[in-house]
Amino acid sequence: MPALSLDLGLLASTFATVFLAELGDKTQLAIVTISGTSPRPGAVFAGSSLALVLASLLGAAAGGSLSAVIPTDALQLAASVGFLIIGIRLVLKAGQEEVEGETANTQGESSVDP
Repeated sequence: MPALSLDLGLLASTFATVFLAELGDKTQLAIVTISGTSPRPGAVFAGSSLALVLASLLGAAAGGSLSAVIPTDALQLAASVGFLIIGIRLVLKAGQEEVEGETANTQGESSVDP
């Protein structure tokens, strides 16, 4: 049975990356909301921690399995393109909503009689 070796550099960089990525995201906002409405913040912490651990386990297992079949460079490229597409769609959607909001405001102003 091989001994489990701990790469402290990898552990620290993974911790820092995930910690910074999770600050202020929708998961944290959901946890704040649930905690604010619950008299037991410890249970909220335990549930959210377990959920994040499970999601991370699934991601690590999937990444390990995929990297055995698909080259790492191709995985990184696919992830990059995916995030780029999501970002572009979000920017376009925000611009479209802004234009629609301005149009609604303009139409609302013109229909009001002085």
